[in-house]
Amino acid sequence: MVRGERGILFVVSAPSGAGKTTLVRKVISQLPRVSLSVSCTTRAPRPGEQEGVDYFFITRDEFSAMEREGKFIEWAHVHGDLYGTPRANLERLQHGEDLVLEIDTQGARKIRETFSEGVLIFILPPSLKVLGERIKARGGDSEEAIQARLQNAHKELDQKAWYDYIVVNTEIEEATRELASIIIAERCKTARILAGGRGGIYGTDNG
Repeated sequence: MVRGERGILFVVSAPSGAGKTTLVRKVISQLPRVSLSVSCTTRAPRPGEQEGVDYFFITRDEFSAMEREGKFIEWAHVHGDLYGTPRANLERLQHGEDLVLEIDTQGARKIRETFSEGVLIFILPPSLKVLGERIKARGGDSEEAIQARLQNAHKELDQKAWYDYIVVNTEIEEATRELASIIIAERCKTARILAGGRGGIYGTDNG
């Protein structure tokens, strides 16, 4: 990594229960120079979730205040709760660190409109049946909430075509390798290498 090279923004979306959080954390633990953008949410923590690690859990009043002050680069209303990406998180890109945003399709569209260089990745479950089983096995959701998430999953799946990459999470280790491979391939793109001054003795002159 050359000092001053800008990091890459990766946006990962998926229907609830598709396994994106597990995949992203496994990849981050394996690759250097990539970190997770922790979002703010008004929903209550699920069992095992930690403040500042999984989310920043805030009240609706706190969320509204941050939104009014322009502290979110994007925010969305999802499953009855509010989720937002703090603008300050993107400062890490300026220091050459790659950043992963776990956000829904609404947020991904906003990021695409704002940051054309962002790389969008959609995580697919192997089937809707498997998706439903995963949501129920996760626990912490009422039957009503589970049905709402499944209905929303149909809408989110319709958005997958405009993402740059799709990873099908049939088997966690294989899906992890595919997601990591996307990040590595994006780092090796010719335009990024030369724009970041990493062309070495070859420079940008073919002659």
